[in-house]
Amino acid sequence: MSSTTFSEAQIRETERQEVLAKATAAKNVVPDIAVLGTGTKNAILRAAADTLVERGEEIISANAQDIESGRNNGMEESLIDRLSLDAERIAGIADGLRQVAALTDPVGEVLRGHVMENGIQMRQIRVPLGVMGMVYEARPNVTVDAFGLALKSGNVALLRGSSTAVHSNAVLVKILQDVVESFDLPRETVQLLPCETRDSVQDLITARGLVDVVIPRGGAGLINAVVTGATVPTIETGTGNCHFYIDAEADLDQAIAMLINGKTRRCSVCNATETALLDASLSDADKLAVIRAIQAAEVTVHGKVAELEAFGATDVVEATETDWDSEYLSFDIAVAVVDGVDGAIEHITKYSTKHTEAIATKNIETAQRFVDRVDAAAVMINASTAFTDGEQYGMGAEIGISTQKLHARGPMALPELTSTKWILQGNGQIRP
Repeated sequence: MSSTTFSEAQIRETERQEVLAKATAAKNVVPDIAVLGTGTKNAILRAAADTLVERGEEIISANAQDIESGRNNGMEESLIDRLSLDAERIAGIADGLRQVAALTDPVGEVLRGHVMENGIQMRQIRVPLGVMGMVYEARPNVTVDAFGLALKSGNVALLRGSSTAVHSNAVLVKILQDVVESFDLPRETVQLLPCETRDSVQDLITARGLVDVVIPRGGAGLINAVVTGATVPTIETGTGNCHFYIDAEADLDQAIAMLINGKTRRCSVCNATETALLDASLSDADKLAVIRAIQAAEVTVHGKVAELEAFGATDVVEATETDWDSEYLSFDIAVAVVDGVDGAIEHITKYSTKHTEAIATKNIETAQRFVDRVDAAAVMINASTAFTDGEQYGMGAEIGISTQKLHARGPMALPELTSTKWILQGNGQIRP
């Protein structure tokens, strides 16, 4: 073995041992965090919010190192923007913690219960999941969001951010650890995992017995790698190839407004509209009005050129199969003409990531057929896809949008970060 290979192997083994050591430490503090009172948790969150603002210059200085490194490595400016922190953004992150503090504590909530015929009292209550691993990309705000939501729901946060935000995340976690330590709690309440190599992700997602759940948050590649490679239970979040179908019986002006809102409000988020489906029964003038409105919003249209040019559309980029699968996260949208609501359902069934699907129609029966046959975490009737959001749902902050069916589906707020426990209380009963 060459000295170079040996050095790489040493680095790899050191990283693996660090992940396992931190996971073990997290597991050890779970009992203490799980029983924290609501008042203590809220006080920690508010103190953390204040401290982040007070130490803002420290955070901004570390963030500047990440930004400089990103630019030197050719990072796109849109990603630099996601990565960047300033006083205003830090204040917003702090406010997010205060909002979490104001939310109802789910731990201990009684979901159901009754008294058995033999007198045993039984109830089902919410309990924390335990060690909550997070794998996420460049946004350092996720570091604080994950800590806040994990703490309020009684969980221990084990965070694996990206190397592009390594300095920002390190300072943020140090500040959060300083705060929890000031409340006589272990610093291991929140920990940052190494990110020198991608192998540390695999170490986290296979730490069965130490990590209770892993939640990936990022692009399709990251999510797929975590979900397919994990032996620890995972919650799939985020990827949103969201469709907006405009039926022949839609209010066209409303439909266009909803479509443009879903696409352009924030094109880089998972609830952004990525594909517009136009009912073939719409008049050519109405179809063209949709295309022109999209282009007027400075969004590039991708589609079958011949199909769209047939009713007068111009400046269309020829679509490939990839376009129908794509979560653009940019000012691009795929547009297709479909044969009514059944054609829309067929297209969505083939390409949907089961995040959010929407229909514009004034026909109640058509809307119901769409709702009944489309499989997604959220289905919108005459509303923008942008409404799939925990805060919009009245749930407060969220850790992500679950697109799977087990444990939780849709926005994952505090209750979704808990499991349940059955408690049976008797006075000596035995089973015959």
